[in-house]
Amino acid sequence: MPEAALPAAAYADRLVAALAAAGVADIVVCPGSRSQAIALAAARMAREGGLALHVRVDERTAAFLALGLARETGRPAAIVVTSGTAVANLHPAMLEAHHSDVPLIAITADRPAELQGIRANQTAHQPGIFGDAARVLLDISADALVDPEGDAVAAARAALGWRDDAHTEPGPVQLNIAFREPLSGGEPARPLPVERVERPPMPTAVLRPAERTVVIAGADAGPAAVDLAEAIAAPLIAEPTSGARFGPLLVQHGRDVIPQLADEVRRVVVVGHPTLSRAVTGLIRRPDVEVVAIGRAGQDNVRGTGASTVLSGRIEVEEAEPAADADWIDRWVRAGRALAAERDAEAAPDSALSRADYAKAELAEGRRPISRRDLVTQVWERTWPHDRLVVAASRLIRELDAHAGPKAVTARANRGLAGIDGTVSTASGIAIAHERSGGAGLTRLLIGDLALLHDAGGLLVPPGEERPRLQIVVGNDRGGSLFDLLEVAGSAHLDDFARVQRTPHDVDLEHLAAAYGWPFERVTDRAGLRRALSQSRPGIIEAVLEGDTDGQQQL
Repeated sequence: MPEAALPAAAYADRLVAALAAAGVADIVVCPGSRSQAIALAAARMAREGGLALHVRVDERTAAFLALGLARETGRPAAIVVTSGTAVANLHPAMLEAHHSDVPLIAITADRPAELQGIRANQTAHQPGIFGDAARVLLDISADALVDPEGDAVAAARAALGWRDDAHTEPGPVQLNIAFREPLSGGEPARPLPVERVERPPMPTAVLRPAERTVVIAGADAGPAAVDLAEAIAAPLIAEPTSGARFGPLLVQHGRDVIPQLADEVRRVVVVGHPTLSRAVTGLIRRPDVEVVAIGRAGQDNVRGTGASTVLSGRIEVEEAEPAADADWIDRWVRAGRALAAERDAEAAPDSALSRADYAKAELAEGRRPISRRDLVTQVWERTWPHDRLVVAASRLIRELDAHAGPKAVTARANRGLAGIDGTVSTASGIAIAHERSGGAGLTRLLIGDLALLHDAGGLLVPPGEERPRLQIVVGNDRGGSLFDLLEVAGSAHLDDFARVQRTPHDVDLEHLAAAYGWPFERVTDRAGLRRALSQSRPGIIEAVLEGDTDGQQQL
């Protein structure tokens, strides 16, 4: 007679089945002893086709992989780790998920009460370890492994926003489960049925049109920001990762247009999380400007000194006044187009040249070193609506904001806290989920060299695991050139600045790619970059940026 599942295994079997039934499509597992029952239950369910399992060695990269999966699907993704320092490694992804409203479930295996406080191996105080970053904590003691279905549904509901009237957006939760030995064994336990958990219905908020309004679309604003701008008849300034950088009301080079017209602005409507431009944040903080933020209550991405209002949920617009200020919109849009035309003319060969001279100029242009502007504009131009673009929190996202033209591109970035950690892993999760959903396009990651090195472990895809259809485009200037733009660059001792801020490196990215099994190509001129991007295939493209060609060739 088969041996019944032991307590830890029985709980884990029913928990994983209930998570899948509730709508968790992806579980990322890291190796560990205390978490083995959940890991084995997930492997069994994945083998039976009940969910997608992803295995990673490093908990930090695994958590960001789960973050990327949840970002793309909009469904909760779970990350399973053992006790001790493994749990602490989830904190960066949990913080990013909290500040970006991403549904993430951290399932942290724990030691029972009798092992707490006696310096038992791999034992720490885990409940609440993520502080405010976990919207909800579910702490299950070893004596309370009785309702795994209820625990799973509670975690899924919390991740999707079922909490209270003040917090209806998705976010990360911690499900901390203490297991006693034996940690696995016996026949699989039969789960009880649970219903799929959906997002709670969003409340309706009314926004009235007002004169001299500008709409600011930050990260994750989405195409709804375009519709909102049209509904209230206001010019739209959209960051590249807003998903709203298109439409007839878009102000090209919006951050550079703001200084021209900012004194006339009376209201700013903020959608998403704007982080890239001091001109934008300066406008939001002006005491004489009314700020209306579209988002969850208690959000901290808008700290204006003027009158601020937060509207949560589905936005309805009062019927506009019959005489909308068309001149207000036209002045913003025309100013943006004038800047775009001026900058395009600066970058293009002289059209007055003869055909032969023009061809020579084009050839010479292709042989020129790659500037940051070249890199970001070529990546943007070769990314289409059916693709996904992920942009690291580095200097390149600011270059993209400065130069990317109007285009309906789904671009994502970890802008909740704008950290460089976990970017490769986040992009991998987005790529996997995008391809699984039937997306025919490519996921492309635009990243700086330091951000790549910071998440080099994210390049590891263990044998048998699903490889992301991901093209990683690395702008390599051998260090943190973002700091060159900050005040510290002009005030610090030159050598000290280089050592502790710019942090130069001499890593050979070709060898790094080879170590992790990624196809690699290094390009040093504009023509090479165009050729490499046009192939639209997974791998790593190192774009050696202007001024560093000699250093790279010496490797």
